[in-house]
Amino acid sequence: MAVLILIPLLIILIVLVVKAWPSLTWEFLTDVPRSGMRAGGIWSPLIGTVYTVVFSLLVSAPIGILAGIYLNEYAKDNWFTRIVQLAVMNLAGVPSIVHALFGVGIFVMFFGFGKSIISASLTLAIMTLPVIIVSTKEALASVPMNFRVACWNMGASKWQTIRTIVLPNSISGILTGVILQVCRAAGETAPIMFTGAVFFKAVERWDFFPYSPTEQCMALSQHLHTISTQVPGVPESMLYGTAVVLLGFVLAFNSFAVGLRVYVRNKKKW
Repeated sequence: MAVLILIPLLIILIVLVVKAWPSLTWEFLTDVPRSGMRAGGIWSPLIGTVYTVVFSLLVSAPIGILAGIYLNEYAKDNWFTRIVQLAVMNLAGVPSIVHALFGVGIFVMFFGFGKSIISASLTLAIMTLPVIIVSTKEALASVPMNFRVACWNMGASKWQTIRTIVLPNSISGILTGVILQVCRAAGETAPIMFTGAVFFKAVERWDFFPYSPTEQCMALSQHLHTISTQVPGVPESMLYGTAVVLLGFVLAFNSFAVGLRVYVRNKKKW
């Protein structure tokens, strides 16, 4: 069964890499789109993707981790806690296009941020919150209760126990959830298409700070959709090259999450 799961992934990767190979160069990664996005590279959307992912992570990670700590360590089994947990599960099941429309209504129009990196990042943060909350809650729950009891018997407060014992022993699961949030945020198209992504924006090559948080930006997922459906005459290798870079971005973070989790788990003494 494991082989049957891997076969489709390997086929997809092989096909994408073979078709993208002529465009997979260092110049493709570091050059900006040229000639109506029919030539050049993907520097502009690559940096835009980093912007939206980082800003969304700065919002969702603290809120998600604190919510997970509250639900697992402090919350009692009552109607309020059950409502919160139900809300988290429902939020995880909302389609991304609905999140996009919510982002337009709340961040773009109501708060007046306009179509910008801020609006796109906040929309992605709300969309990915359930992953961080659930992973944090499960990671904290995996720490044996005996650890907590031993600390309490030594006179430590509840927060001291969480900060010094529970969190260090659950950090691998928490970081895994955070990194998975990065992977999902990088691959989403609808939320940023409606709230902050732009068809084209001229930037300088090797400019690491081409966008302001209040401006729109290009993004890899939006750029792939654009050159695939709205720009005629784009070389096929560029289409597949963009897809390979986006997929590689996600696979790299997933691999990093797995490696980090294995490393931290091997350091545990229980």
